[in-house]
Amino acid sequence: MPELPEVEITRRGLLKQLKGRKCKGAMVRETRFRKPTPLDLSQKLTEKRLLDIHRRGKYLVWEFDEGVLLSHLGMSGVLRVLPAGTRSVQKHDHIDINFGDWIVRYHDPRRFGFMIWLPTLEAAYHVPEILSLGVEPFSEQFNARYLKESFSKIHSPIKVALLGGKYVVGVGNIYCSESLFRAGINPKVPACKLSLKRLEALVRSIKEVLSDAIEQGGSTLKDFVSAEGNKGYFTLNASVYGREGGPCPVCGTKIKKIIQAERATYFCPTCQKN
Repeated sequence: MPELPEVEITRRGLLKQLKGRKCKGAMVRETRFRKPTPLDLSQKLTEKRLLDIHRRGKYLVWEFDEGVLLSHLGMSGVLRVLPAGTRSVQKHDHIDINFGDWIVRYHDPRRFGFMIWLPTLEAAYHVPEILSLGVEPFSEQFNARYLKESFSKIHSPIKVALLGGKYVVGVGNIYCSESLFRAGINPKVPACKLSLKRLEALVRSIKEVLSDAIEQGGSTLKDFVSAEGNKGYFTLNASVYGREGGPCPVCGTKIKKIIQAERATYFCPTCQKN
């Protein structure tokens, strides 16, 4: 599933080619997504100029001079920028948005993502899914004191608490394991038991891991490529994720794998003590 780094990389790639361009319409081949795509999407988009694309969590908010396109990549979605006239439409290439010299092609085999049209930015940011999101990890609000207060009554393991997205967005499974490793925190520790000092280390690690992931193009496990078609290489340099039985890069202890909330967690039992 694309997480915050992958969505941010997609946002930057789209803006690089499309910012300031007028949309010439859209080709909608499929409307059945998690939220149905409007049948008249082409009409809504035609002659609208793209001013900016914002990211909130894993949602992209496309701001036009009139109206907003809200999109989510779901579990397998990809947005590619391709030269106009690209004819090789593949299975699961569901929507093309025409920007003159370029098209944006939305590919989504599982169709858990979506593209919907809203009249204003305010309406987009008041969609229930966005209203329920936690704070952005690069924001000033995301700090140790905020987590200490938020986790005061949370007895679930810290890894599970972070994955939920209620307190901070975008710390997906890969990045959660890596952040906890860098902070030296065992993923099984109850969230409420972490001291302010350890939470300071965790906040710092989350920001560093997500920044590193963005710089390395995100993580490509199966489907993800950037808007330019590039794969992500963060997992190739991961310290613990996907390295069960391998040596910890710090102490040499074998990396362990456990299952938490139906997700694989990787950690070093020596470096990440309770």
